[in-house]
Parts: sequence; C-alpha cells; structure tokens
Amino acid sequence: MLTFLTAGESHGRALVAIIDGLPANLSVDLDFINNQLARRQLGMGRGGRMKIESDQVSLLSGVRGSITIGSPVALLIENKDWVNWQQKMDPVKADTGDTLTTPRPGHADLAGSLKTGLTDLRNILERASARQTASLVGAGAFAKLLLKEFGIEVISQVTAIGSVNAKPKIIRAQMLKDIDASPVRTADKEAERPMIQAIEDAQKSGDTLGGSFEVVATGVISGLGSYSVADKRLDGRLCQALVGIPAVKAASVGQILETAFMRGSEAHDEIHYEDDKGYFRKTNKAGGIEGGVSNGSDIVLNGFMKPIPTLSKPLNTVDMQSKEAALAFKERHDTVAVPAAAVIGEAAVALELADAFMEKFGSDNLDDIKQNYQNYLNRIKSM
Repeated sequence: MLTFLTAGESHGRALVAIIDGLPANLSVDLDFINNQLARRQLGMGRGGRMKIESDQVSLLSGVRGSITIGSPVALLIENKDWVNWQQKMDPVKADTGDTLTTPRPGHADLAGSLKTGLTDLRNILERASARQTASLVGAGAFAKLLLKEFGIEVISQVTAIGSVNAKPKIIRAQMLKDIDASPVRTADKEAERPMIQAIEDAQKSGDTLGGSFEVVATGVISGLGSYSVADKRLDGRLCQALVGIPAVKAASVGQILETAFMRGSEAHDEIHYEDDKGYFRKTNKAGGIEGGVSNGSDIVLNGFMKPIPTLSKPLNTVDMQSKEAALAFKERHDTVAVPAAAVIGEAAVALELADAFMEKFGSDNLDDIKQNYQNYLNRIKSM
C-alpha cells in the first residue's frame, strides 16, 4: 500500500526518495521533516562528514501548498560534499583511474564486487554507505506525519554502547527532547557517562563500537498485521525493517531475550477487561505483537548494531588485483553510530507501520481513512 524507493551515492550529487501510496490531504510540515534529518546527525562519535552536511529536504512532487495531492512524493537531499568529489563521482565524466582494490572486512566491498563484477570497490561502497539512510529518514518523516494523524508516535533510545548497558526504562514521546539532548541519546543518565568514556577510549585507540537501541511505537491499535500469512506478520516486517539498516545485524520484539528462557507461565501477558478500557494487559513482555498482529500495547523493538567496519587501524585483507596480503583501505568514518541508527530505526519502523495501517484502513483521501478508522474503533468497542 505504501512503498518507497531511494537512490544516490554517498559522495554523489544528491540523495533522492520517491514515496507512493500517501493519501491526499495529508498536511506536510517541512520543518518537522528537516528536524528528523537533523536528529539523524546527533550523537557523540560521529565522523567528519557530519561537519560538512546539514541535510535539508527539497520537495519535488506530490505536495502542493503543504498538502499531499495523492501522487508520488519525490524528495531530494543534496550532498554538500559533492563539490569535493565531483571529479571522481560525476555520472558522465568521472575520473575512474584511481581504483580501490583492498576490501574492508565487515563491509559490502568484497561481496558486492563478486556479485556485480565491478573491480573498483568505490562503485560498491558508495551505495553500501550508511549515507543513504538520510533519504530513508526523509521518507520516514512522511510516514510519521501520517501516523500522527491517528495518535501514533514512534520514538527511540540507545540501550547499549559497546559493553555499557543502560537500565531498562519505558520511554514516551514527551521524553524525546531530553533523549536527543543526551550525547549518546540514552534515557538512562547513569549510563551516559560510562558510554561517553567507552567512545573516548575507542577514539584514542583508533577503534569503533557497536551497541543496541530500542524503538517504541505508542498509540498503535489492535489489528495491524496478519496471523495467517507469513510475510504479512507485523513482527517479521518490523524486524526486517530494522535489519535492513546498514550495520544492524539483529532485531527482536519485546522482552524475548528474557522470556525465551522462562517457562510459559511466566512469559506471557495476561488479559484483563474493564468497561472504560476494554481489553488490556498490565505487562508488555510480548512487545505489543501477538501472533503477528498488534495487540494494542506499545510496540517495542530492539536493534543490534555491529561496530563500524572501517577502522583507523585497518584489518588484514587481500588485494583483489595482486591477490597478495594487504591492509584494508581507510575511509572517513564514525567511531560509533548507534545513536543515529536509533533515529533511522524510527523511520524504518514508521514506514512499515504506515504500510500496515494503510492495508487495514487505506483509501485515497485522509478523511476517508479517518472514517474507516473510526468505524473500526466503534466495532471493536462492542466486542
């Protein structure tokens, strides 16, 4: 129902995204969209690229007078670093004589070269770069605007940097300003200083760190997803959305890292009913999804990010040209990007939730969707 496509290289002229399936009559807040892009650049441990780019969206189509008009929305984000790379990256006249042939362990370099037959690793890394996530965040901002119309908020926090873990804490949208103000985007103030120290230690040693983050969607009604079709199960779709982010290698729903090792009598959320509340649960171990379908509780997801694979002290590799042992090449890089990955995770989750929402209530006009939504609310209240 809601689809998007992105294009662009890390040091190319620009990043673009096309979003199809947004209903007509959705208010578009450009300041909100640009703020989401700015949030992606937050966090200690980011590389020099963040000093160059100050991402802003230009709307090319699908919006008129700050209202969606039902046609595909196209947006553009310029790469300010293009001026330094035009000679090497111009689509027509690029100087391709200086080739990269020493792939970095942990990156897409070698696998991408073998897949495509391209022997200059520059052609692989430019798209595999996490720079492409700026367009994902731009597209996700539109999904957030749609979800907000129905009281759904998607927020995040960092839960670990390296071996430093934050204490579990339930987060809400009103906490987001304080979380964003944290140098490591954590809600646990006690963990903040040790996380900062871990980053500083990694920077001194020329190393990198990974970690974990949590994405929470509040206000999601019961009934999104499917219990009967595997590829429509909401938990599978949301986990795929998170693992689709560069360097995110695993995702989980709710408290599965604990409940997987409990007995069934301890692991599940008992159901209660009150006239003013309807059906509800006092706990949320399931993370808001049961049987592939949202159950009305907060949707709680966890993403796990590996350390950045580009290192100041490169790992051993093989030169693809000579087949001799070599050191991997060095590119400008972050020390840690978990705070950014959490914001990107919000966008990825928002897009998938918006797609599931449109499957359930979709129409060509926002007012019609609101009517469909209200009819559904009225029906389930009587059950």
